[in-house]
Amino acid sequence: MEAPSKSQLPRSTGGWVTFPFIIASSVGLTLAFGGWTSNLIVYLIKEFDVESIDAAQISNLVNGAGGLLPVLAAIIADSFLGCFSTIWISSIITLLGTILLASTATLDALRPKPCEVGSTSCSPKSRIQHVVLYAAIVLATLGYGGTRSTLSTIGADQLANKPKDQGIFFNWFFFFWYSASVVASTAIVYVEDNVSWKAGFFICVACNVVALVIFLMGSRFYAKFKPQGSPFTSLARVVVASIRKRQVALPSTSEDFYQGHNIVPKALPVVPSKTFRFLDRAAIVSDGDVKPDGSIAMRWRLCSVQEVEDFKSLIRILPLWSSSFFLGTPIGVQASLSILQALAMNRHIGPNFQIPAGSILVFVLVSTALFLALFDKFLIPTWRILTGKSLTPLQRIGVGHVLNFLSMGVSALVESKRLNVAKSNQGSNDVPMSVLWLVPQLALVGIAEAFHYPGQVSLYYQEFPITLKNMATAMISVLVGIAFYLATALIDIVRKTTTWLPGNINNGRLDNVYWVLVVGGVVNFCYYVTCAWYYKYQNTKEVDYSDSPSEE
Repeated sequence: MEAPSKSQLPRSTGGWVTFPFIIASSVGLTLAFGGWTSNLIVYLIKEFDVESIDAAQISNLVNGAGGLLPVLAAIIADSFLGCFSTIWISSIITLLGTILLASTATLDALRPKPCEVGSTSCSPKSRIQHVVLYAAIVLATLGYGGTRSTLSTIGADQLANKPKDQGIFFNWFFFFWYSASVVASTAIVYVEDNVSWKAGFFICVACNVVALVIFLMGSRFYAKFKPQGSPFTSLARVVVASIRKRQVALPSTSEDFYQGHNIVPKALPVVPSKTFRFLDRAAIVSDGDVKPDGSIAMRWRLCSVQEVEDFKSLIRILPLWSSSFFLGTPIGVQASLSILQALAMNRHIGPNFQIPAGSILVFVLVSTALFLALFDKFLIPTWRILTGKSLTPLQRIGVGHVLNFLSMGVSALVESKRLNVAKSNQGSNDVPMSVLWLVPQLALVGIAEAFHYPGQVSLYYQEFPITLKNMATAMISVLVGIAFYLATALIDIVRKTTTWLPGNINNGRLDNVYWVLVVGGVVNFCYYVTCAWYYKYQNTKEVDYSDSPSEE
């Protein structure tokens, strides 16, 4: 029996009754994943004697995979398994990885013996120890990536007939996701630092188990839909079909282009645009391409004109999208290296409390949340009063670019001061510089994110064709993944070409790395301004900029 379509939700399934199960599952999985990733750098350095920069690189790879894997999971869910099966299978995979990771903190045979004080040599590290460690990291990351986007999708699917309720669901979904991320990066990290790694990691295991059990308990309430195919597939078909017909001459009229199957009678045909005309060949009807009933006979040889135009819309926005690669790269560099800075600074607040190094990035989350609240309640109304216009998505992203490279400048100045303090205190008993000096730069990153992240989501969702709306968040996810991998590559280049990033950052010049990011940020901002200047909004009817003219 075929699953129902989203336009025909059965009354006995779906709806708000599924909300507690989906939210609880999301919270549990976020606590589990965030609980170990937030402190991964510290764990690798302290327990596996991994060099500090190498540990930061591993963290960047994990965060990069966290951005790219949800897109792959979405394709698998849309094309083959469906969201429900993708989620429970991925939850089991991430559970296995988290259990393995907890085992490395529990069993002495799975982690290196600590070096004796005063010893000039340490016990050699076992290969099996590293195999288990990295297998745990890969499994836990792979599994969580499979749930990250599909959980929000299955939640929205339960309210498919109520678009307004879907908006409410997304607001609450991301609120709980944010809250769980804060708890993971503070409370669980505190347990790992002050009780034991074993206790902290098994809390992550428990959260994962609870999330999986609760999700499966809600199975009978979920509306489950048959996979309809991924939008990425239709995009790939346009490329393949246009290549296969590259020798076919373009017709002079639109009558020879395929409009699609079951077109509404008397509907106006879609006319191919004048840009990227080589792609129009994918919609040219040749012998044997169409069945007698009007449907496509060879799906990888013929596409509709609308599918071709959708692909062209994506190409037009790619330059703007590419400008965000380097927007996220400094954030990836700073996210990992700030933890190394925190480890070398005074983290005490009062005589009895010490901020865990892995929790330092919580200041980014907090500043983002606070500024988003101010943005909607204060900044947007003030901007309208002063200018008579609303802030456009392109303007929001541009402000985010500026704040981002300014935060790198602040990071460079703070690191320069930290290095001077560290060198002047070398060999003395003076207290190192306070970790709270890192708060301004992290807060600036959070404020920048409050500008550019919603701006990008708004831009892509507004500009993408109706058939590709779901790709808007996927584009952001891919950006995050690519940015973290670029951050990894940049750190590798710096290590191979300079002496700025040694094992002990007190002997390096991390401030120079930040200055390089400032220069790169300024150049990238100029590239973004150029792209934005020449970009023309495709869907001006969807732009909700009251009292402002449509931008061309």
